[in-house]
Amino acid sequence: MVPLILASTSPFRRELLGKLCLPFECATPDIDESPVAGEKPSTLVARLAEQKARAVAHNHPNSLIIGSDQVAVLDQQILGKPGTHARATQQLQQASGKRITFLTGLSLYNSKNDTLQTEVVPFIVYFRKLSEKQIENYLLKEQPYNCAGSFKSEGLGISLFEKLEGEDPNTLIGLPLIRLIQMLEKEGVEVI
Repeated sequence: MVPLILASTSPFRRELLGKLCLPFECATPDIDESPVAGEKPSTLVARLAEQKARAVAHNHPNSLIIGSDQVAVLDQQILGKPGTHARATQQLQQASGKRITFLTGLSLYNSKNDTLQTEVVPFIVYFRKLSEKQIENYLLKEQPYNCAGSFKSEGLGISLFEKLEGEDPNTLIGLPLIRLIQMLEKEGVEVI
């Protein structure tokens, strides 16, 4: 089998890819993740997913390399990783009672023949109306300061939502496995 490389340091993506029971290695992509002025969120995540996959190719010739990037979009604005308690509080206050669209860019790069498949997969989260106390309690319990949108859907973050909408719940965590399986099959890798 062609070596499979995950161009990510995310423990969440690593855990998701592990569900497919395929052997893989992780590699750290060293890229600038800053948006280009005027860049649309979908263009940004596609570009970054591709750049992550290509960034590790020099150390992994003859491999299939997975790149992924995600942004949360609320009212046409990208919500980044909050980094601090205060910023996370602000993000959850903004999200309360609203709809957030998560866009995940997914790329599969074949470093042997220089071919690239890229897709942007949406996932929509509808937030409940949240009180200040609920927001504070959630942040103190889970501390999701390194997560776009200030929550971990695979944990207690599920308590913040009214409903979820999308084709693959793994997309929300950062790696759309259904689309990835389709991409791998185009490269001759059968998961089952």
